[in-house]
Amino acid sequence: MSYYCGVDIGASALKLVIIDPERRIVARALRRSGIDYALSADRALDEALGESGLQREQISASMATGYGRNNVPWVRGTVTEIACHGKGAFHYLRREMTVIDIGAQDNKIIHIDDQGRRLDFRMNRKCAAGTGAFLEEIALRLDLPVASLNGLAEQSTAEVSLGSFCTVFTATEILEKIRTGQRVEDIVKGAFRAVIKRTMEMGAIRGALVMTGGVVAHNPLLARLAEDVFHTPAILPPDPQFIGAFGAALTAAEQMESSKHADS
Repeated sequence: MSYYCGVDIGASALKLVIIDPERRIVARALRRSGIDYALSADRALDEALGESGLQREQISASMATGYGRNNVPWVRGTVTEIACHGKGAFHYLRREMTVIDIGAQDNKIIHIDDQGRRLDFRMNRKCAAGTGAFLEEIALRLDLPVASLNGLAEQSTAEVSLGSFCTVFTATEILEKIRTGQRVEDIVKGAFRAVIKRTMEMGAIRGALVMTGGVVAHNPLLARLAEDVFHTPAILPPDPQFIGAFGAALTAAEQMESSKHADS
């Protein structure tokens, strides 16, 4: 039986999945990307192989995506995050959709038609506002663990509106809010709202609203705030943090099977 691997090396986290011929995930691994992407990818693969009981030679093809996709020597090729998030989300939902991926350093809005074809996309690469890095900076300013932000925002009773979208200016604004006695919970929810508002500026929603990536996986309140802003239900596919890696694995499977058909 042939298995396929997809690895998504983001600026912050590395995600890896192994799928079987039926496109089912049989193993996955998550770790910090670190500074040696090749080593991190090797260790993630070893972890996933250990979980599944497979050997490396049983992986027929592998594809890499993400920020560090060109740093994995054992993959068959590379593919963009745009293609992978679109392919991974469409595999589960099979409808017209707009995929919003909130990443550590950039945001993506991807429009997919009802046949799974990508129509267009937009990315926010020039500013950290509205990204995971923005929330990390907020946590730093408030001297809080990043993992605690969603729980705090859920407790908010009087959301604080933040006037600036700039990460640096917002950090200064937050310090002023604290000085005037605003509750931390309300400030954090205001920061979450700012992330969604920034995303909304990138474009309109067509079809279903689907959200992917680690930021929304760890901060589900973002999905509910997106529903308020876009006036439509927000759908999270299974394992939203692994959708990019899953899309890469699907691409590896498709390319290998196409190659076999061409040779036969």
